[in-house]
This record gives sequence, C-alpha cells and structure tokens, in this order.
Amino acid sequence: MENNTIAWWIYALLSAGFAALTTIFAKIGVENVNSNLATAIRTVVILVVAWGIVFFQGNVVNILAIPQRTMIFLLLSGVSTGLSWIFYFQALQAGKASLVAPIDKSSLVLVLLFSVIFLGEPLSLKMILGTSLVVMGTLVLIL
Repeated sequence: MENNTIAWWIYALLSAGFAALTTIFAKIGVENVNSNLATAIRTVVILVVAWGIVFFQGNVVNILAIPQRTMIFLLLSGVSTGLSWIFYFQALQAGKASLVAPIDKSSLVLVLLFSVIFLGEPLSLKMILGTSLVVMGTLVLIL
C-alpha cells in the first residue's frame, strides 16, 4: 500500500470508531432532552472543535480563496449534514441505537448510487455485490 492509501484507511477506521461512539453517546444524551436541542448542542461543540483546528493549523486565511462553486457545495453539504443529524437524533430518541444505526449507515448504498450518477464514478460488479450485501445485512439487523 502507498502512504496515501494507508492514510485514508487510518482516517476511515478512526471515523468509523468515532461514529460508533457518537451513536452511543447520542443515544444516552438524547434520553431526557428534545432531540433538536441535542442536535444544536452537538453542533456547537463541533463548531468549536472544527474552527479550533482550522485556527491552530493557520488555515483561516484560506477561507477567502475558496472558489464560489466549492463554497456552494460546502454549504449544501452543511445543510445536508444538519438535516441528517436532526433526523438521526429524532430516530435515536424514538428507537433503539442498534436498529437506528444500521439504517443510518445504509446511506452507504445511496452514496455508491449517487457517486455513479452524479460524479461519474465507475460501477463495478464488486460495488453491486458489496451494496447488495450491505442492504441484506441491514435488513437482517433491523427485521
């Protein structure tokens, strides 16, 4: 494996680990509070952490150099993230984390589909098989 390949694997594994912790902490945290308020509190924490990293790395000066198209898609991503979190916290408040999380993570299927349709990424037999297994695994977990 090349160094950059190893790096993305490490980042992806760390992301998965923290995503798992997020679900557990969120399920406990949303227990006695409105799910939208819980999402807002979480968002403030993320805002402080993310901007803290940007300032620490000295990247805040680069904000003015971001092209308009890129900024539009970053803003759309932010809106999508916010809506995802709101619905995720509502689902966690109403359901079991062990059922909510697999459905939420089935977004992988949509990412694969959208990456082919909108990003022009190639569709392979491996992707079709993997996506089918994710769908079947999700159904096994939730039914």
